[in-house]
Amino acid sequence: MSEVVAFIGLGRMGGPMAARLVAAGHRVLGHDLVPELLAAAVGRGVEAAASAAGAAAEADVVVTMLPTGRHVLALYRDEGLLAAARPGTLFLDCSTIAVADARAAHEAARAAGHRALDAPVSGGVVGAEAGTLTFMAGGGAEEFARAEPLLSAMGARAVHCGDAGAGQAAKICNNMILGISMIAVSEAFVLGESLGLSHQALYDVASASSGQCWALTTNCPVPGPVPASPANRDYRPGFSAPLMAKDLRLAADAARAGGVAAELGLRAAQLYAEFAEGEGAEQDFSGIVRALRQRPAPPAETPTATDQNGTPT
Repeated sequence: MSEVVAFIGLGRMGGPMAARLVAAGHRVLGHDLVPELLAAAVGRGVEAAASAAGAAAEADVVVTMLPTGRHVLALYRDEGLLAAARPGTLFLDCSTIAVADARAAHEAARAAGHRALDAPVSGGVVGAEAGTLTFMAGGGAEEFARAEPLLSAMGARAVHCGDAGAGQAAKICNNMILGISMIAVSEAFVLGESLGLSHQALYDVASASSGQCWALTTNCPVPGPVPASPANRDYRPGFSAPLMAKDLRLAADAARAGGVAAELGLRAAQLYAEFAEGEGAEQDFSGIVRALRQRPAPPAETPTATDQNGTPT
């Protein structure tokens, strides 16, 4: 069934996603505050809307792809998106935001007489262009069923994770795994370099052994072993370091709020925050391998003296 979709936020992710909806036969009314992004989307078949509220007033479904929960809530409430939409409109937020903000967005939409689903994505810009994104959805079963054809047009997989905010919870947990694993893979390559091990040899072993993971086999942080990885393009972003830093900050905030001892997650958040604020500001998140090479090694531990039975003395 063809839908009229308002798509708000046409950046590096939103633009390709909106274009895929057009290709699937939907009428897409797009809006972005950056004229160049809106013009690029229009070049791919999106109809330009003068305002976000104007697009929402004509739409069956409103899709938002925005930087933070603050932007989503301001658009919903203060900038009149909820008030402009017809009763029963489905609000589909694909931004990555805090779980609490996602739940607040759900409540605001429902209070205004609408339906809502949080559906952040995994797969990066490459996935948005290729239509291979994974959507992690939070909300009611009816809302998920209503959104599923649109999600299928924009991506390859959609998982209903639970009630309001569950999609965001799944996203930040997944990206905590990804951030930690990229640091682990990068540290292993740096260690291998210090031991005279070639990148290809380490890759050939780890990719077929217990070290195998997405950060190694798809987004390998060193040039050579995986030709399609950003490391072979001077770390031009597929998934940028600032976005990884943002997602890890959300995970770290959630861990602290929930009293969860996520030690590696908190350390990964710290390392990516430092990297994204410095040389990694314009790089793919796999470029953290460069920063790890430059970090000073920790001081060697002094061996503990023991007696003949191995007991510390």
